[in-house]
Amino acid sequence: MRRREFILGSIAAGSFIAGCSFIDLSKKGGESMNVAEGEPKMESNPDGRVYLIRTSNRKEGVERLMNEFDLSDLRGKLVAVKANYNSADRFPASTHPETLESILEILKKYTDSIILAERSGMGDTERVLEEMGAKEISNRYGAETIVLDRETEWVRFDADHWKNGFLFAGAFYRADHIIQTCCLKTHRFGGHFTLSLKNSVGMVARYWNGHDYMAELHRSPNQRKMIAEINIAYSPFLVIMDAIEGFSEGGPDKGKLIRPELLIAGRDRVAVDAVGVALLRIHGTIPEVSRGDVFDQEQIKRAAELGIGVSSPEEIEIISLNTEAEEISEKIRAELGD
Repeated sequence: MRRREFILGSIAAGSFIAGCSFIDLSKKGGESMNVAEGEPKMESNPDGRVYLIRTSNRKEGVERLMNEFDLSDLRGKLVAVKANYNSADRFPASTHPETLESILEILKKYTDSIILAERSGMGDTERVLEEMGAKEISNRYGAETIVLDRETEWVRFDADHWKNGFLFAGAFYRADHIIQTCCLKTHRFGGHFTLSLKNSVGMVARYWNGHDYMAELHRSPNQRKMIAEINIAYSPFLVIMDAIEGFSEGGPDKGKLIRPELLIAGRDRVAVDAVGVALLRIHGTIPEVSRGDVFDQEQIKRAAELGIGVSSPEEIEIISLNTEAEEISEKIRAELGD
């Protein structure tokens, strides 16, 4: 029996799963939704190392980055992958197929229990995954594709700026490890930028019990703080940012194209996003992202306050993996004020 089938069977039997006792049930579109109360997963010891490699070869670059981490911890574990498939728009709006394939190819060496889970905000999720080739790539490496619009297990978290908390997908909450891959983009709908912290929005339910969580998020003057608060629900094993290209204006689906030719990786979302913001500034970006110190950006500031990652530029260590990345690394350090 597959691990996920075992988990779902245990839930049906009313078991206590991963620290969650599923206590509530509602109906939406004829489907049951089981909702549990969750415990935040904070970083007790933030790892501020951020690795950079300058390349246009995603396969080699992703492998080089992932080799900097002890992947033996993934062996035999259930690994959930969160990519960036908000819409059916090609990279850098969405995860590049070569990036997803490179990650899955490496994961397959360590485990047969891999899921790719997603909820698109600007399109039908299943259609987006099919049009972007993500479903075919996932199938090729034996990963299970989960469309979160049909997910029935959710974990509720309280958060200061969410009216009634938010619902986090059980598919991610139950995973032993989460690997996230994001893009380098600004966000014209109030987020200001959409990097690893913002990519977590696709792990949250759109509707439950008559409430539209995404309408609440995008209409709130506290949107960027709410984005940060979603990230209390999990701690990633690894974040990989594909910054070979990016949007320095517009976004998330279209915008002004830039070509930093970088792949970036780290365990700490605050550190990775701070590097991403610095990179956007270097290439010339929107006023909202350009103003003030990087750690005064609301997403980053709120995430640091919550203990999701590092709390200052001094805690970030930028490591260049090739000589071609050294010059931009120095510019990033200067932009961060380190």
